[in-house]
Amino acid sequence: MTDASGSGLQQRLGVFHLWGIAVGLVISGEYFGWSYGWASAGTLGFLVATVLVAAMYVAFIFSFTELTTAIPHAGGPFAYANRAFGPVGGAVAGFSTLVEFVFAPPAIALAIGSYLKVQFPWMEPVHAATGAYVVFIALNIVGVQIAATFELFVTLLAVGELLVFMGVVLPSFRWSNFVAGGWAGHDHFTLAAIGGMFAALPFAIWFFLAIEGVAMAAEEARDPRRTIPRAYISGILTLVALAFGVMLLAGGSGDWTQIANINDPLPQAMKRSVGSSSGWLHMLVWLGLFGLVASFHGIIMGYARQIFALARAGFLPRGFARLHPRFHTPDVATIAGGVVGVATIWSDNVVHIAGQSLTASVVTLSALGALTMYIVAMAALFRLRTTEPGLKRPFMAPAYPFAPGFALVMASVALVTMVWTNREIAAIFVAVMALLVGGSLILRRR
Repeated sequence: MTDASGSGLQQRLGVFHLWGIAVGLVISGEYFGWSYGWASAGTLGFLVATVLVAAMYVAFIFSFTELTTAIPHAGGPFAYANRAFGPVGGAVAGFSTLVEFVFAPPAIALAIGSYLKVQFPWMEPVHAATGAYVVFIALNIVGVQIAATFELFVTLLAVGELLVFMGVVLPSFRWSNFVAGGWAGHDHFTLAAIGGMFAALPFAIWFFLAIEGVAMAAEEARDPRRTIPRAYISGILTLVALAFGVMLLAGGSGDWTQIANINDPLPQAMKRSVGSSSGWLHMLVWLGLFGLVASFHGIIMGYARQIFALARAGFLPRGFARLHPRFHTPDVATIAGGVVGVATIWSDNVVHIAGQSLTASVVTLSALGALTMYIVAMAALFRLRTTEPGLKRPFMAPAYPFAPGFALVMASVALVTMVWTNREIAAIFVAVMALLVGGSLILRRR
């Protein structure tokens, strides 16, 4: 069965598959990256920042679901903005989403490679990362149902592992540990802590970044107007519960400053609770790979659909809209995004931006793309409510206009904060977006 649009994408995904994609896209963010927010804001300051960001994402997802069910299109935000604002708005939303989804996987792939090097010292991270791309590109091309089933499997393992972590460290939790110096190093709130909270916003966003990628599987969902709301809502609630559970229990298990600037906060927090020789710790270290794999694999699914949709609409060369004759998956688009990712991996030690490695910089680029897309998507929601009041909306954003308005304001604040603290990378982002958007509009006119 194919969708009504005649794109050739097959509608095979149910609620459980879509939930697995929603949670799997994000879940690596529960394992690493977020704890850097403690370094600038402290545990309590970062807790406030995370509450605000979690509220933004809940409001955003409930609002975004209205767009996804009203316009179930593989282009996701690109389709909504194109309909609301025309080709320019569509190009901005589409390419900001593409920047987010193409440039997040290289960092995750290198993390997978670094993890495997711990287990197999002879293995070079860049080789393992390249191998990960080859394996998961092939898996995505073979078929969406196979890819989504695998995504669901590794996501369930990753969620289960986080629950095990929380259960194991719970006896060691002390609220006094969590709040000690919790306001940017101070025991009491001061105005100076506010700056740390703003600086910590990107790390709080890491808890939820990329959940919107489910929208790009909309054409491959069975009865998307029913299944997508259930998947989105259950997915965001799952992630909120995991984020706060992991953050609170890791911070309260001992001296949180010892795990504020490291890439493996969960194993280190568990080590304090059960010792370095515990079987629980070895399980966490080994199975931690599944969280990375779930996000890496899910984001590949997302960028492939975004490239496919942009090419199908004429914003990229038509060749990227090709579907595999047997598997009916966007094979050229999947490979194209992988080529960019592998090139980024191999350039990591050669190219440095703003004094940091290329992969660290492209993670920031990815976050800038996400926030830009969030802003355009919420603006499209308001615009379509005005210009197309009769559009069939199987799911209506609750608390309209306050919920989408809150998401719009919070995304704007986070974007301004990131631009201010990453001005060089922000300039590169603007240049890349201008090149992509301008080039796509010229291509489309031709």
